[in-house]
Amino acid sequence: MNDASIYAIVLGLATALAAGVVGSFGLMKRMTLAGDVVSHLALPGLGAAFLWKVNPIAGAAVTVALGIVLIDQLERRSGLAIETAIGVVFVAALAAGALLTPREDLIDALFGGFGEIRTIELAIGLLGCAAVIGTLYAMRHKLILIIFSPDIARSLKIDVDRVNFLYLCTFGATILLGLRFLGALLVGAMIIVPAAAARRLATSLNRFIVLSAAISMVSVGAGFIAARYSHLALGPCIVGIASAIFGLSLLKRSG
Repeated sequence: MNDASIYAIVLGLATALAAGVVGSFGLMKRMTLAGDVVSHLALPGLGAAFLWKVNPIAGAAVTVALGIVLIDQLERRSGLAIETAIGVVFVAALAAGALLTPREDLIDALFGGFGEIRTIELAIGLLGCAAVIGTLYAMRHKLILIIFSPDIARSLKIDVDRVNFLYLCTFGATILLGLRFLGALLVGAMIIVPAAAARRLATSLNRFIVLSAAISMVSVGAGFIAARYSHLALGPCIVGIASAIFGLSLLKRSG
C-alpha cells in the first residue's frame, strides 16, 4: 500500500467522523436532504476546474461557498424556508454543472475518484475536519436550543442567523471534504444515511451523535476494503455499506 492510499484512508475516516457529526445535527434540523442539494453546488466548480485544468476541490469550494452565501441571503431576505432556498439554488447549480463539465470528466465529477491525495492535501483536509468538528462542538448547545425553539434562543440573545450560517458552512465544508471519495452525486449520502441509521438505534442525544459518527466511519472503512478487494468503485461501495447498515437498523422495533 503506497502513501497515497494511506493518505486516502486517513482522510476518508476523518471526513466520515465529521460527516457523522454534521449529519446528526442536520437530521435534528430536518436538513438531511440538503446534503444532496448542497453537494450539487459543487458541480459548476468541478466542471470549470476540469475544463481549465486546475484543482477540482478548489473549483468546487468556490461555487459551494457562493451557493451557501446565496442560500443564507435568500433565507434571510425573502423569508423562504431554508429547504426552499436550497432548492432554488440547486436547480441552477445542476444546470450550470452539466453544461460546464467536460463529458470525459463527468463520471469523476459525479462519482468521485479523481486524483491522488498529496501530503499538503491530507494536512489541509485534516485541518478542515478538525475545524468542522470543533465548530460544532463549540456551538452545540446553541444549535440544540435553536432546533428546540428559535424564539427561546433569540430571547437568550443568541444570534440565530449567525449560528445557522455557521452550521451551513460546516455542512458545505464536509461536502467538499468528501467530494474526492464520493463525487457530487453520492457525497450527500455520507451525511444523510449514517445519521438516519443512528437515529433508529440511539436512545439519547449524545449516543445519537456518537453512533452517527461511528456508522459513518465504519461505512467508509469497510467501503475502502470492499473497493480494494472487489475492484469496484469506492463511492458506491461506501454508500452501499451505509445503506445496508440503515436497512439493518430498521429491524429494531420502535419503542
